[in-house]
Order: sequence, then structure tokens, then C-alpha cells
Amino acid sequence: SQQVSAFGAVRGFMRSRILSLALLVGACATAPEPVAAPAAIATGAPQWLAQSNVASVAIAYIEGGRVAWTAAYGEQSPGVPATPETLYNVASLAKPISAEVMLRLASQGRVSLDEPMSRHWIDPDIANDPRRDLLTLRIALSHRTGFPNWRRATNGVLTFQSEPGSAFTYAGEGYEYARRYTQAASDVPFERAAQDLVFDPIGMRNTAYTRRDWFAGRIAVPHAADGAAGEPDIRTDEMLASDDLYTTVGDYARFVISVMNNEGVSADIARQRLQYDLELRDGGCGGENGIPMDACPLGVGMGLGWMVFRYEGETVVTHSGSDSGEQTLAFFVPERRIGVVMFTNSENGKRVFPQIVAQLYPNEDYLTLLRMQAR
Repeated sequence: SQQVSAFGAVRGFMRSRILSLALLVGACATAPEPVAAPAAIATGAPQWLAQSNVASVAIAYIEGGRVAWTAAYGEQSPGVPATPETLYNVASLAKPISAEVMLRLASQGRVSLDEPMSRHWIDPDIANDPRRDLLTLRIALSHRTGFPNWRRATNGVLTFQSEPGSAFTYAGEGYEYARRYTQAASDVPFERAAQDLVFDPIGMRNTAYTRRDWFAGRIAVPHAADGAAGEPDIRTDEMLASDDLYTTVGDYARFVISVMNNEGVSADIARQRLQYDLELRDGGCGGENGIPMDACPLGVGMGLGWMVFRYEGETVVTHSGSDSGEQTLAFFVPERRIGVVMFTNSENGKRVFPQIVAQLYPNEDYLTLLRMQAR
């Protein structure tokens, strides 16, 4: 599928960088998941969908480290209502899950965050480039490989556009490179590792990278900006670590809780998850087209699989996904132990995110970013 990341087109650090980054993410919840959303959401969501020509939205809200409720509004496909059991292609929200697989393998000593990935995997396209030896799993998970988002942007040949580790360069190619390294270093197929280390322990029974029989009748089909329904992209052979994962909002919320609780990873890796080597804040605030200075985060950077926004007294850990006809967003605030997961099957989906978040996490600084991105 044609992936358009919410923060993948970053060049320099102008207004577009911060706006794009804005949409980028104990025990698992064991309590029953009531489906009753707050009245403001239940009443407002159908109106917001209609106003923005969005086919459907599925929402999960995390409170106190548990799934408080899930809900869905609109249609997963023409004439078929969306439900919390609807399966959405979450686009780049696949990346935090794939990163978690790698971090859990690293916690077990089966892969390394800092060894050269060239010890186990070298893409033929860069076999003669010595910069291949600078690539590490940490660099790939924090989007500093220097690769383009996709090699199709460079005539189908993987090339370095900057020195590995030197700059933020959002790259699906970096995640696929990391996947191939992980498989070679651990000697375990990536989907098998995901099932054993993430999906099964967390209880994600409705999540898969490639087609399953239980997909039938549950897929949220993508919709263009004009509302026209399209055909879903479903991987049938080789998976992607960076895209095209199907899941429900409830499953993804359980995943977010597991990450918030630092399950399955060592204390050292848990500490490193939300650290970043490059500060990405400067340059995106102020000016005619920038974020208002009073809404600018204190710090912004890419951790290991998640974007980190630091505000006064709390942190927003976030990621988004954007494919043709699909927009998704997930974030959590560890200090408050709350989180929100939102999936849409529409090109216009990000327009409803600020309206939903305003009811659930009324942080005006973060909302400013979401509203500017939704324009």
C-alpha cells in the first residue's frame, strides 16, 4: 500500500515537522470492557463523522491503566455498521508493535540494540557502502537510518540520504531492515516472535500482520476524501513490520497498557524506551505558520518505537498511522495512566481526532497540535 506517515515527510525542522510528529505513540487489563462511551462522545461522534465525511471511527479509552470502554460509530463498509470488533488496517501504528517485539527480544539477549546489524543482515543495495556498518537496531527504531521512507522514492534502490545516526529521517525502510536483522539474529520468523512475545502474552487475539480466516466480514474498508469506498490492502505472503497490520481498538488498547506497564522488557530497556538522542523541538514554534509559543512542547523526540512530547509535568507518548483511506492515532500519558486509541477508515479521519481528544484529554497544548494537523 502507499503509506503516507503522519510524520514521514519531515525535512529540516519547520512547522510541518512538529505538526506531523504530533500524530505520530502492573498487568494487562483484566476487567470487563463496557461499551458505553461518555454521552459527549456518543452524541458527538456521529455528527463529527458526518461533518468531515469520515466513514467510521473506533475508539478505546484507557483510564487507571485499564480499558475503560470501547465504542465504534459509522460504517466499516457500505451498509455494515462498525463495531469494537471491526478490524482496521492501522498503517504505521504497526511500528510500535514491531518495535515492542524487537525490544522484548533484546531484553532476552536474543538481539542487540547496539551491535551493527551488518553482522546478521546487509541489504544487497548497500553491500558496498561502508555506512552499512553504522546501522543498529536503536538507530532504526528511532528513525535515524538515513534511508528514504521507501526505496521507490530512489528508483527502487535503497540508498542513504544522510549519515546513519545523524538526523531524524522517518523510514519504513528502516523498520523493514530491522525486521530482517531481527529474524536473522534471533533465528525466529518475525510473525512467530510477535505471536509468542506480544500477542499471546497480552491477549491480542484479533491482531495479525497477514491475512487470517477470521478477517472475513470484519474489515474496515478504506474511504477516499470524497467518501468513495476502496479495496483494503491485506498482506498474504511476506509481512511488513511498518504497515498493514490489522487489529481492533480493544486489542491495541491492551497493547498500549502493556507498554505503559513496561511488561516483557528489562528495566534498562524500559528506561531507554522514552529517551531520545535527538531533540526535535527547535524551529517548529512561533512565526506566522508555526505552533504558538505558549503551546509548544518543552521537548520532542523519537524514542524506541514512539514519539515523545514533554509538557510541564507530564509526557504524551504517541504514534499515528496514515495510509490511503485510513488514519489512526494512539497515545498515552504515563503520569496519568490514561490513553486513547482511535482508528478511522477514511482519508479525512484525522479531522475527528481533536474533537474526540478534547473530550478525553483536554490538554490544550497537545490539542493545538492535533487541530493544526487536521487542517
